[in-house]
Amino acid sequence: MATISSNAALKRVLLQACLNSSKCTTVPAKTIATLCPEDGVFTGPSMKTEVPGPKSKEKIAALSKYKRTEQMHMIGDFEKSKGNYFVDVDGNVYLDVFQQISSLPLGYNHHALAETAKSPAVQNGLLNRSAQGFCPDKDMLERMENTLMKVAPKGTIAQQMMCGSCANENALKAAFMRYNAIRRGCYEPTELELETCMQGKGPGSPEDLCILSFTSGFHGRTLGTLAVSHSKALHKFDMPAWPWPVAPFPKLKYPLEEHVEENQEEEMRCLDQMNRVIKESNERGLYVAGVIVEPLQSEGGDNHASANFFAGVQAIAKQYNAAFIVDEVQTGGGCSGKWWMHETWNLPSPPDMVTFAKKMLIGGFYFSEEFMPKHTMRIFNTWIGDPVRAAMLETVINVVESDGLLQRTQKSGAAILQNLYELQKLYPDLIFDARGVGNLCAVSCENTEIRNNLVAHLRGLGLQIHGCGDFAVRFRPALIFTEKHAALSADIFDTALSTLRQKMRSKV
Repeated sequence: MATISSNAALKRVLLQACLNSSKCTTVPAKTIATLCPEDGVFTGPSMKTEVPGPKSKEKIAALSKYKRTEQMHMIGDFEKSKGNYFVDVDGNVYLDVFQQISSLPLGYNHHALAETAKSPAVQNGLLNRSAQGFCPDKDMLERMENTLMKVAPKGTIAQQMMCGSCANENALKAAFMRYNAIRRGCYEPTELELETCMQGKGPGSPEDLCILSFTSGFHGRTLGTLAVSHSKALHKFDMPAWPWPVAPFPKLKYPLEEHVEENQEEEMRCLDQMNRVIKESNERGLYVAGVIVEPLQSEGGDNHASANFFAGVQAIAKQYNAAFIVDEVQTGGGCSGKWWMHETWNLPSPPDMVTFAKKMLIGGFYFSEEFMPKHTMRIFNTWIGDPVRAAMLETVINVVESDGLLQRTQKSGAAILQNLYELQKLYPDLIFDARGVGNLCAVSCENTEIRNNLVAHLRGLGLQIHGCGDFAVRFRPALIFTEKHAALSADIFDTALSTLRQKMRSKV
């Protein structure tokens, strides 16, 4: 196997012993030959305990008095973490391909961000956080132009918010405001609308507007975004929700380039159904004011679709005068190999709105001028962004450009995907459907139990990774991830899959 080291069998024996031991030493997987500057002294994972270790367990148990902790993997020692490597309180060192739910663009403790953290701009922002809608800092305009507007989709304006959920929530609001203004014939409300909205009744609070979303999509956990999220029932039960229309997201065969004809048929079926759903909803008096879609359904299982599909979604939305909202909270910020994954679609015109957060450090959304609020404080909160994170984002953008990190991401992502292709040939009984764009890569498992066991094995070997959907394991590394890190990940994957196969066969 070209991309997986030749001494894999020996490593499997050593790592099996490591897995069976209560104390684990440095993982003898392939060492990165040349140190990645951002990684400091780390050349690979080093596991000293089981996961979670005793200190993590103790702290998690203490935290359980105040919050739910079942989902916690371990407790981090962020001072010691560096670059692509995460360190926990037990001294375990992980190659981190999940990076705090895909939110660290430059990994841990990047030297440029460390310097920015010492700057007057950050110090001032920390000491005197401004309510930016009322009294912004003197540098706000310059910082906006050096950050969000520097990488903005063509023809858009940036609206800062706080996180991905509130970015999507307010994009939905913008869609409703624009749609209702069009059918009203103006942006000014009537006296009746002002009166009835305070009672939660129409016409001021229109009950006949909705947003169309897609099966398996995820857009947040606030009440509005839950209405357009369909990835996990656990997020939604007990919550009042609007019965808004849902269209099917394509279930494609991978790799996409080997199943073009079948996938085209599936995408056309979904587009036809989307058109039918909007038409029928509008005809029964529930008007679709917007359509929201992810370029890649991350929480729903890393589900892909082609550029033609998204162009079709945009065309149908435009046909019904509905806003075309692209949720790039997890796919934006360079991880697709471009600043925005929708740039790979070559659309005839930009989306109406593009939401962002995570690797962009600030939450918010881009929008065309048509969606600019016509009244003050309609899209608003106390902070409307974060001056400290804006200063950090300026450094991130400069580093991405100066270090060629978009190009690095394209190469490392191609290496991750190629390694997954080769691994699924070796372990077809365990994994299949390797897929990816940039370093947004994933592979599916035969069932949820195998997926969960695989993720546990990988963490035990020092690869911090996570699942998504019911069956998938996903990569979400930082932009500093390299082809050598991809090779090391493949070695660990190989060992974990071999160990898992042996355990499963021993039970038969």
